Amino acid sequence: MRTKKSLITIVIPIHNETGSINWHHKKIIKHVNSLSLNYEILYIDDGSTDNSLELVKLLASTDDRVKYISFSRNFGKEAAISAGLKKALGDAVLIIDADGQHPIELIGKFIEKWHEGFDIVVGVRRSNQGEGFIKSAGSRLFYFLLKSIDNGYDVTPASTDFRLVDRLVIDQYNKLTERNRISRNLMDWLGFKKTTLPFDALARHAGKASYSYSKLVKLAIDGAIKHSTRPLKFIGVLGLLISFVTIIAMIFLFVEKYILLDPLHLAVTGTALLALFLSFLVGIVLTCQGLLALYLENVFYETQNRPLYVVREEK
Repeated sequence: MRTKKSLITIVIPIHNETGSINWHHKKIIKHVNSLSLNYEILYIDDGSTDNSLELVKLLASTDDRVKYISFSRNFGKEAAISAGLKKALGDAVLIIDADGQHPIELIGKFIEKWHEGFDIVVGVRRSNQGEGFIKSAGSRLFYFLLKSIDNGYDVTPASTDFRLVDRLVIDQYNKLTERNRISRNLMDWLGFKKTTLPFDALARHAGKASYSYSKLVKLAIDGAIKHSTRPLKFIGVLGLLISFVTIIAMIFLFVEKYILLDPLHLAVTGTALLALFLSFLVGIVLTCQGLLALYLENVFYETQNRPLYVVREEK
């Protein structure tokens, strides 16, 4: 039952956010109190090496509504989100970053959409202060490719982890067994009634982003290959197409050089042609092997069946 008395769990993953935690926490408390919400705040410390955990413990010691989970090491933001959804007691969970980029003022609008009957309310980024051209272009390219893949569910471009999720969705999400996961894609896969809420991402309050370009590239690759086998089918079709074109080209050049005696004056030697075609086909074979390796890597990690994260302590 979605009422004003419904418990809202605010899940906040943190990793080395000493410069933002107190500032961010005060803003959240002030705003949610103005909305008269029934809430709890759950911090997920993803193996911070600074003073972040101590600050969170101090907040929890003075407010029973503040809870925390601390990992034994850095397992990544996706593991932190999964831990938050696993431990949350709320009728709905709102996921928000601790760096100040997600506008706290939109919390009320997320809850309004939830009261309207939507099970998932997704924050969609319209702009991002301080985002470079490479990251912006890469994000657009990623979602274009993801929408081009036949994955069987609707993909929301520019979606973020800034979202509200109903208890019904959370219970189904907690049944998923993937280890190498992207939570926003899995929530899209689950279905349910979904809407979006556009926002302009703010500049970070302090510190630097934990996601490097290499981590973002890995995240994009995982998002593509874990939710569709179409890339494998595409490579197979591409191999057939290249073989067909190669045969046609070889026949044309053979006829042009040896039967018609080079009327076009191409002067291409047979050895050069053979080397060119062999090099091209070897490149295609290596590309196929590289793509297969990505899928086998995911199979390898999934079959290890290790826990998604390890908790050191919690309140």
